Amino acid sequence: MTDNPPARPAPKGVASKSFTIAGAELAARPLDAALYLVSTPIGNLGDMTLRGLETLAAADVIACEDTRVSRVLLERYGIAGRPYAYHEHNADAVGPKLIARICGGESVALISDAGTPLVSDPGYRLTQLALDAGLRVIPVPGASAPLAALVASGLPNDAFLFGGFLPQKDKAKRDRLRAFADVAATLVFFDSPNRIGATLQAAAEELGATRPAAVCRELTKAFEEVRRDTLGGLAEAYADTTTKGEIVLVIAPGEYSPPSAQEVDSILAELITDLPAGKAATEASHRTGLPRKVLYDRLLAMKDER
Repeated sequence: MTDNPPARPAPKGVASKSFTIAGAELAARPLDAALYLVSTPIGNLGDMTLRGLETLAAADVIACEDTRVSRVLLERYGIAGRPYAYHEHNADAVGPKLIARICGGESVALISDAGTPLVSDPGYRLTQLALDAGLRVIPVPGASAPLAALVASGLPNDAFLFGGFLPQKDKAKRDRLRAFADVAATLVFFDSPNRIGATLQAAAEELGATRPAAVCRELTKAFEEVRRDTLGGLAEAYADTTTKGEIVLVIAPGEYSPPSAQEVDSILAELITDLPAGKAATEASHRTGLPRKVLYDRLLAMKDER
């Protein structure tokens, strides 16, 4: 890769700063120097927004994860800009070059292979470089797999937690699931088709087999599938099957019931027999979810009562 990649020649009769929709050529207005985070389709190319297309057509540089994937989108809409590779393996070397381009007065549009940049991709580092340099970072919203899965799952969406990819190793995966067990929000995770069976089994055991969930596969694509069931039912369904495609797992919120005052006192009385007050309060906080300071104060009050 060079510092100044050559622009790809525009098709005959099409302006270099334009895009086409259904054969109609539309001019793209100039962009200010900035980093533009442009969402792209997660499957169906028809989900690209008009603003996103205009931004890509007008950008001086289009930075992307995989140039082969990005060319499919650009060619679909007659965008002449040549994609410029920026991914996990070259981010340290290429990131500063892109920032230099913006400092020099150019516009850089960042896209991922699918969906919204910075969601489980190296774009976060580039954004931090831009902010550290005092540059503008402008989001251009559009398709997002976590949001598409959330609304398709039928599960509560007033509050949700996106957990990215769960760890591959079983113990680390179970530890992460337990950490989210009582979160009062719908949980959303990315997962691999090769691991979804094991993930569902771990989730059923750690979060409860009767907890509602949904496996959303190949969203917006030809073989889109949303399977809704309990974690136990889904674990059984995916236990011995070969699954393909990109997957988003959505799990219903936990139902946290705070312990009664009597239960708290019982836990504290048990812990204080073997631990100093500070450590007892910390352990009680882990068990009950209550603030450590509240529990420590209660320990002191129990001591005075005795």
